[in-house]
Amino acid sequence: MTWQDIYAQRRLSATEAAARIESGQRVCMGMALAEPPAILAAIAGRAEAGEIDEIKLYYFHSTPHAGITVLRYELMDRIRPHCFFLGPIERMLLERGEAEGARPIAFVPGAFSQAPRLMTDPAPIDAFITTVSPMDLHGFFSLGTSNDYGSAVARSARQVIVEVNRHMPRVRGGMIHVSEVDGIVENDVPLLEYPNRPPAPEDAAIGRIVAGLVDDGACLQMGIGALPDEICAALSHHRDLGVHTELLTPGIVDLMRSGAVTNSRKTTDPGLTIFTFALGDKALYDFIDDNAAVESRPVAYVNDPAVIARNDRVVSVNATLQIDLSGACNSEHLAGRQFSAAGGQLDFVRGAYASKGGRSIIACHSTAKEGTVSRITPRLDGPVTTPRNDTHIVVTEFGHADLKGMSTEERAKALIGLAHPKFRDELTAAAKAKGSL
Repeated sequence: MTWQDIYAQRRLSATEAAARIESGQRVCMGMALAEPPAILAAIAGRAEAGEIDEIKLYYFHSTPHAGITVLRYELMDRIRPHCFFLGPIERMLLERGEAEGARPIAFVPGAFSQAPRLMTDPAPIDAFITTVSPMDLHGFFSLGTSNDYGSAVARSARQVIVEVNRHMPRVRGGMIHVSEVDGIVENDVPLLEYPNRPPAPEDAAIGRIVAGLVDDGACLQMGIGALPDEICAALSHHRDLGVHTELLTPGIVDLMRSGAVTNSRKTTDPGLTIFTFALGDKALYDFIDDNAAVESRPVAYVNDPAVIARNDRVVSVNATLQIDLSGACNSEHLAGRQFSAAGGQLDFVRGAYASKGGRSIIACHSTAKEGTVSRITPRLDGPVTTPRNDTHIVVTEFGHADLKGMSTEERAKALIGLAHPKFRDELTAAAKAKGSL
């Protein structure tokens, strides 16, 4: 049989694909743009009709495709989300559940680098569903924007069903063969786009400060949002930058287009921009499609601190919600609730600092809630995402401080200096009361 024969033999409708999901199974869906909308809608339809129950659904980072199908609140008694990263959809579900005395989301703590193992050990997933690009002449689909845990789960799950979408870019590095697939659903829909929010005045100031800490030839890791894109804009005149990043964003793509990123001075994967998942706009998706300068790798590789450290001069930039006066960071808990998750922050904090000449940067506005709350605080309101032992450089719109080698007293003074002036007196008093000053 040819690969085309196998493809034709394994074609299914979305309804037929959903019929292969059985009650009590552990199902994993591709994250972000890899969520397969047609299959998810069919699974939600089965749950709504009472045909399946007690489904455990594992995933990181959901999108509206899941929000209007398998993550509908009304289905939570039949589909139980096991989420590793909370976003707007999960926060809304938790808020409604709290009001009704229910807990519709099961949050699973864990570093992003551990995701493949968390989903395959001790038992494999029963069914993995994900979106892929069309098959090539040799029988390979591309995982497109989402290699992350997809490549590992696809090769360990008891059943793999893919949704082929011609809009999914073909990205080098993350491939799955038709012989490894149990079912194929075709559904061509445009990929969701995530336009950037307008930057705040603080973003431009922080962008300039961070850019001043980045040398030519540095290897970058950036997050998503207005602040990272402002930092990327401020780096546009740098030369020979490299990229080894968890998330590929429009800001990084702009640096590639401008010539600031060449990857020529990377010591690992030279000449290549390495990422594990991508999110942004159509221009980004078009740019990475069949682009030999871009390659996706599994998250167990991209986010491994030992792999990160193989490149020299790694600069990682991550955001946080709170920093205490010793330098510990809470990047996932807000107002008494789980707000997001640890993601890959600590992976890159440790990997960047371990690289030769590397710098790990935690960047944030000095205040939140329209200036009424200080992000620099005497004590954290949630779990420690980045321990004080690991925090390296902290940046706010008021400057930066390198905490490595500082005593607790020196750290408190430095961080108070990065706080908004209207909070500095009370932070100083709190530090003295705790014996930190």
